[in-house]
Amino acid sequence: MNRYAAALLVALTVVSGAPSASANGFQSWSAIVVAGDFRAHSGQPSEVFDNGRRDISKALTNLGFVQSHIKQFSVRPEQDMNTNPLRSEMETIDTEFRKLARQSSGGCFLYFTSHGAPQGILIGNDLVAPNVIAQMVNDACADRMTVVVVSACFSGVFVPALQTENRMIMTAARPDRTSFGCGEANVYTFFDQCFLESIPQSRDFPALSAKVRECVTLRETAEGATPPSEPQVSIGFNVAQSLTAYSFAGN
Repeated sequence: MNRYAAALLVALTVVSGAPSASANGFQSWSAIVVAGDFRAHSGQPSEVFDNGRRDISKALTNLGFVQSHIKQFSVRPEQDMNTNPLRSEMETIDTEFRKLARQSSGGCFLYFTSHGAPQGILIGNDLVAPNVIAQMVNDACADRMTVVVVSACFSGVFVPALQTENRMIMTAARPDRTSFGCGEANVYTFFDQCFLESIPQSRDFPALSAKVRECVTLRETAEGATPPSEPQVSIGFNVAQSLTAYSFAGN
């Protein structure tokens, strides 16, 4: 077992075995986790994005998010009878997220994992532009505290469109760089795996972002993945201190 597999096993053991979350504020948050494709970079079928979608959703519940406030989306929802995700179509995601946000009074959390291009992120059969995601977040969350994670190649293009003083944004790569780990043999993308591995080592979202960036750098260096993806982080002034009050349960 290589050191990355060992580290992942430890991380998932901690996440799946975490005790019931204490009252840390996430109970009132709305969350969506979207797997935007079912193919590896070769075009062959792969579970890499759905694996991330499923296990990141599980990790959120152990951080204190209420399961009924989390909705999952998959390009092949019929393949997952355990979590029963909705179909990854932008119209469906938009409608369901707006509905979910209306039902909750707290912050918003969005996680997208898929292939990306300089024009946006692949969701189903559509390459969705940053301004489309930004409009959805604006309409559903307005000035509520919001964390948006975009795990895809070239995902840094989402930062300018999404930036406000009330938002934190994490992306898997610079606007002009690819990210790594979406092959047929990968369980997760590098970024998704680092996100999961870093949760047990982090006290809150700002701390998590630093751990994820460090993890991705180490993984890419060890595997000779170049040029480095250089994950991006943007934390608005209003949420910079506020997010530290939302501590991760059990950490």
